[in-house]
Amino acid sequence: MDGASLGTINSIAAFMQEGGAFMWVILFVWGFGLAIALERFIKLMFRLDVDGPSFMNELQRYVLSNDIQGAIRICSGSKAMLPKVLKSGLKRSTQKSEQIQNALDATALEVIPKVELRLNYLGLVANIATLLGLLGTIQGLIQSFAAVASADPAQKAELLATGISKAMNTTYLGLLAAITIMVIHTFLAAKSEKIVSEIDEYSVKLLDLLGTKKTHQ
Repeated sequence: MDGASLGTINSIAAFMQEGGAFMWVILFVWGFGLAIALERFIKLMFRLDVDGPSFMNELQRYVLSNDIQGAIRICSGSKAMLPKVLKSGLKRSTQKSEQIQNALDATALEVIPKVELRLNYLGLVANIATLLGLLGTIQGLIQSFAAVASADPAQKAELLATGISKAMNTTYLGLLAAITIMVIHTFLAAKSEKIVSEIDEYSVKLLDLLGTKKTHQ
């Protein structure tokens, strides 16, 4: 390990130590939020989402060619939420529009909570990190005022500096944790909303497509 890396590690260690016990609590909360964010990122980006317009165009070709089983097969080949919802409607393609709609709605109600799972925890983590930073700040200020009021004059400056460091460091780390989690939460919430919106949009389009096909038979 080179000198620069070692110096950085020592600076971080000193920063954490000067901030007191609340620094480690904030760090734990931050790590918890990042773990949730990473799991949600992997799920929303690579497993639960699909290119909605391209998928619907492919599905439409099968339906218009009267190959419902082929359309069901391409839905079965994906683990994303949109194909799962549309597959439930395709399985009832020979039934009335109301029954197809019921199947689509029931499956949408089943999958949407999986899309939005644990996203609300990220907002909670951001708020907790901010409040813990504020709590650490207040503790540091109390320590500083106590030093000014009652400490030995020889130790007063040292205790005052220690209290101010604790106040500033916990504020910094709390805000840093909150800002990063809020940015990630906004991104993931937008991705979740995109998936849910496509489920609503393409469910209606599939229902209309199946109804149009029936009228031309």
